[in-house]
Amino acid sequence: MLAGPKDVRVLTASLCNARWVGTAKSSGAGNHKGIKMPEATSKIVKPGGKTPDEFEKQVSNAIADLEASPDIKAQLRELYIVGAKEVELGNKKVIIVYVPFPQLRQFQKIQPRLVRELEKKFSGRHVVVIARRRIIAKPKRGKNRKPEKQKRPRSRTLTAVHDAMLSDLVFPAEVVGRRIRVKLDGKRIIKVHLDKNQQTNVEHKVDTFSAVYKHLTGKDVAFEFPEPLF
Repeated sequence: MLAGPKDVRVLTASLCNARWVGTAKSSGAGNHKGIKMPEATSKIVKPGGKTPDEFEKQVSNAIADLEASPDIKAQLRELYIVGAKEVELGNKKVIIVYVPFPQLRQFQKIQPRLVRELEKKFSGRHVVVIARRRIIAKPKRGKNRKPEKQKRPRSRTLTAVHDAMLSDLVFPAEVVGRRIRVKLDGKRIIKVHLDKNQQTNVEHKVDTFSAVYKHLTGKDVAFEFPEPLF
C-alpha cells in the first residue's frame, strides 16, 4: 500500500524529531553538561595573537572575577594583561603579571587591591606587576653597519628598561636613590634606596623584588629604607 502525501509529511516530521532528540541528548542540550562553554580569557591579549597558556588563563579569569566588584569594575573594564608566569625563586613562588605599557598608570591606581586579591586567589605566592617594554639593540659599529631609520629612543635602551622595571617592581614605593657597590671580587651590587613612607607596605617583599630582578636582568640588587635627610 502506497503512502499518501500526508503520511509522508508525518513520517518525515517524526524522523526529524527523533534525530533532534538524539543529538540533544548526546550533546547535553538543555542541561549544559555536554556543552563546552567558552573560556573567560577576555582580560588577556597576547602580542601577535598568541594563545594564552593555562596559567595565564587562570590569572585572566581571576582578574575577570574581580571585575565583578562594583567598586573596581569601572577601572578594570578597559584594562587587560599581556602575559603572566609563575617562577620559583629559591623557596618561594612568584607570579609576574605583565601589562601593556600604555595602561601601566591605570593599573597602578588599583594595583594594591589587585595584587592583594590575586595573592588571596593564588595562596602562598607573591604577585608583582611589570609593564611590557621592548629593548632596541645598540646599533652596530663598523663598515657593515646599516643606516638607522630613526634614532634609538633612550627609553628603549637596556639600561633604561631595566631601571623602569625596577620602579615597576617596588610600586607603590618610589626609588629615591641608588648607587653601585663593587666588592673585592669584582661583583657589582645595586643598592636601591626606597621611600621610607612605604616601608611598612613593601618591606616584607624586598627579598622577592631582589629575586625577580635577578631572574629578569641577571643583576644583583639590595634595598634599603634610609631616613630622610630633611
